[in-house]
Amino acid sequence: MKPTVIIIGRPNVGKSTLFNRLVGKKLALVDDQPGVTRDRRFGDATIAGLEFTVVDTAGWEDEDAETLPGRMRRQTEVSVEGADAALFVIDARAGLTPLDEEIARWLRTQEIPVVAVANKAEGSAGDAGLLEAFSLGFGEPVALSAEHGEGVADLFDALWPIIGEKAEGGERDGEENEDEEAGPLKLAIVGRPNAGKSTLINRLLGEDRLLTGPEAGITRDSIAVDWQWTDPDGTVRDIRLIDTAGMRKRSNVVEKLEKLSVADAKRAIDFAEVVVLLLDATRGLEHQDLKIASMVLEEGRALMIAINKWDMAGSEQVGDASRLFNGIKGALDEGLAQARGLPLFAVSAKTGKGLDQMLKAAFEIREAWSKRVPTAALNRWFDDALEANPPPAPKGKRIKLRYITQAGTRPPRFVVFGTRLDMLPKSYERYLVNGIRKELGFDAVPVRVVLKAPKNPYAKG
Repeated sequence: MKPTVIIIGRPNVGKSTLFNRLVGKKLALVDDQPGVTRDRRFGDATIAGLEFTVVDTAGWEDEDAETLPGRMRRQTEVSVEGADAALFVIDARAGLTPLDEEIARWLRTQEIPVVAVANKAEGSAGDAGLLEAFSLGFGEPVALSAEHGEGVADLFDALWPIIGEKAEGGERDGEENEDEEAGPLKLAIVGRPNAGKSTLINRLLGEDRLLTGPEAGITRDSIAVDWQWTDPDGTVRDIRLIDTAGMRKRSNVVEKLEKLSVADAKRAIDFAEVVVLLLDATRGLEHQDLKIASMVLEEGRALMIAINKWDMAGSEQVGDASRLFNGIKGALDEGLAQARGLPLFAVSAKTGKGLDQMLKAAFEIREAWSKRVPTAALNRWFDDALEANPPPAPKGKRIKLRYITQAGTRPPRFVVFGTRLDMLPKSYERYLVNGIRKELGFDAVPVRVVLKAPKNPYAKG
């Protein structure tokens, strides 16, 4: 295991900028306004060969524990448990504040080595704040500019005595595990705000790993959590759960930060293998849900639908449960003609109902999404499909479909070769796609079919 280093500090001191600098990618959302980060985000960091896991945390605020800032602070406090080192970040230009001193007092009560980092120290404007940082009691502070990359070598010098030995051991462990089968299921949870995405993931993990509450739109960053699930057969399976920001109608998204969050959620969909679209049983299926589903299918991801808050089904607010389920199923088939028969589950993040069945199906649908059909079997199906329903002959001109091949997987992609393919009706293309899904075991997986005609050597060009 690599050592873990958490980044802690009050809002807007540059914690997420430092996180992005250490992982070498813009993974965490960054904005001028304070309080952008709300959930813990993990990343693989490297400084001059020193490898460790770095954790970005929410800005520490002095608020009541039941408020949103208070719950964010609790997430930060929990992240200290089990960490190997903490980077306590202050704003060198602003100097020490009473909140900085409060955080320092709390850190001194924890059993964790702390490195004080005076960020935004480029130029001479941060000199005074750097000198004030000595009074925190964590030894010599590291002068750093996370935005410009200055001072990272000094950060290495400060971290090496604390985590260097464990980092070297972790590297050896990694070498031993190189030959192990890779590939945790990358499972993204998407949906409208307040559908219960973070609550669902917390239920699966058995801990309050992600920030939740009655307020809509709490999640901003897409947060990935590595986890092991024991299926009903007793097999331990690796899963990377990805929580995403709620996606509202585009016309309702006006704030820059929410636009960044939605863009981050779309990138998470692109990264995922299987996507669960979470619906709210108290609100049913809305047009925005269909738009999200269409976007997932257009990206070529395997899609499942889960109706959350099923513990409330049958109540006055929801009404008849079976009618709700069948109504949503029918509306999905009608609204998503390109992928009829999507797996649909009734689940409850509150009670855990239906979650094991949903995860089991997620592994099965990933298998179909990654499946390759042998060429002989594929062409046998193709010949039978053509015999059962030959292609039409518009204006008396015969369309000839010669053979089919699978060009790729994840999602499955097929190429059909033939002549006069520009005259082939869209309805016949749908016939082929539906046949592939139904007869070749691709179920509700998005399937791509490309038509390819040989070039005419006599055509002008």
